[in-house]
Amino acid sequence: MVIIRRKNKKIKTSREKPAFFEYLLSNKKAFVGFMMIVLTVLVAIFAPLIAPYDPTAMNVGPILQSPNGKYLMGTDVFGRDVFSRVVYGTRISLIVGLFVASMAAIIGTPLGLIAGYYRGWIENLIMRLTDMLFSFPWILMAMVLAAILGPGLTTVIIALPIVYAPQVVRLIRSVTLSIREKEFIESARLSGETDSSIILRYILPNCMGPLIVQVTIIMSFAILAEAAISYLGLGTQPPTPSWGLMLSDYADFLMVAPYLSVFPGISIMFTVIGFNFLGDGLRDILDPRYRKQL
Repeated sequence: MVIIRRKNKKIKTSREKPAFFEYLLSNKKAFVGFMMIVLTVLVAIFAPLIAPYDPTAMNVGPILQSPNGKYLMGTDVFGRDVFSRVVYGTRISLIVGLFVASMAAIIGTPLGLIAGYYRGWIENLIMRLTDMLFSFPWILMAMVLAAILGPGLTTVIIALPIVYAPQVVRLIRSVTLSIREKEFIESARLSGETDSSIILRYILPNCMGPLIVQVTIIMSFAILAEAAISYLGLGTQPPTPSWGLMLSDYADFLMVAPYLSVFPGISIMFTVIGFNFLGDGLRDILDPRYRKQL
């Protein structure tokens, strides 16, 4: 008699869903953007260890020294090390980007949820206020606040959330309008759940995907806006190192020492592209159709 023994094999009846990091690895644009942002954040955190000199110290080297082994990005007209200033300028840009995007989300998300869920006169009031804010050029708002508060970083972090919050309001409202008519929302109403419970338990979680994508995009725009405001002299004030302020200070030396403007410009471009790549990649990753392909 021949006895045949079969080993128990685990048969997968359905494909396991990959974790979020696996989705991130599968999307080249998201992964590249993520790594660019991680590098930028690490530079900002370890700026004191990376920068060889005090970014505000003058006469650390010869005036307008071109890039070399000792001064990697050269020195400016005051003998300050450009590399150290670029490294510390990373902190200003990330702080502005994170704060502006966070405040825009905090302000815009509740207003968008209320406008999309309750409709009627509440929606009309919120959306008309939103349209009014959209009609103001952001640079004009910054100039008005600078006249009231005085130029400085405070002006930037107050003006820009007001500028970008309407974008969040419109996004969350549109998502809420599409979700509030779903069958599971109607079932929640029939089961006796309150409006606040429905909004927080069912609608808000469905808004998080588009909101995360929008926040990353706002961060890139905020970094550009901070650079523009500082370039006009309304944002970060000397001697604090800021990429936009450096472009403004070094504009007169563009023909004599172009490296002074090139390195801050490259830093702005690198960070903005990183956030844009990450935002575009997250938009794909959070799309259910993309997940089904993996």
